[in-house]
Amino acid sequence: MNCRFMTAIVFVGCCLAPPCAGAGTVVDRIVATVNGQIILQSDWDDAVRYQALVDNRPLDAITAEERKAALDHLIDQELLKEQINAADLRHPTDEEISRQIGEIRKQYPSADGPEGWSRLLAGYGFSDAELKQDVASQIELMRVVDEHLRPNVTIDSGSIASYYNQELLPQLRQSGAGDVPLAQVTPKIKELLTQQKVNELLVAWLHNLRSGSDIRKEAEATGAGEDLR
Repeated sequence: MNCRFMTAIVFVGCCLAPPCAGAGTVVDRIVATVNGQIILQSDWDDAVRYQALVDNRPLDAITAEERKAALDHLIDQELLKEQINAADLRHPTDEEISRQIGEIRKQYPSADGPEGWSRLLAGYGFSDAELKQDVASQIELMRVVDEHLRPNVTIDSGSIASYYNQELLPQLRQSGAGDVPLAQVTPKIKELLTQQKVNELLVAWLHNLRSGSDIRKEAEATGAGEDLR
């Protein structure tokens, strides 16, 4: 399962730096609670900056609605973490983390060297170590979700053939590429349809978790305190 499903539940509003209460004094604050677990302004800021980096977008291009979605993303993450047994966690390897960071770096060809990459990350408020930590957390959570939901997915041959005939072949012909045999692309189509179904199951799962949870955003995050069940 890739990172895209997490983007479907992401983004939020306020400034990107925590508010200051005096010269040199940075004050963090609670912006939401999920069954008693707090989400801080700094967590929110980090989520906004991370998604902007992954999407190759400047921070000043992030909209208020996208920022609000980031807070919802953090709330969903907290709900999912409650469902995870610590014994089930398998930390990603350095190779897995590096591979995911490599996918992010492909979007920034001008920052190909170590110094250029570090400068780019600094512009988003990250160090190399902080980015690795965020990527590792995303991989870990997505892996647990995938392992929880994938066993419930069944893709039959009819669905694969339907996608092949109605989606893939028209796309190939429109691009001028030649047709490929169904057997050759069946594994890729099956994985694509599986991921789509996992995403659908995730949305339903999160809806059920929200309906049974005590979720509140603070007034500063929403304009007024509200119960979000």
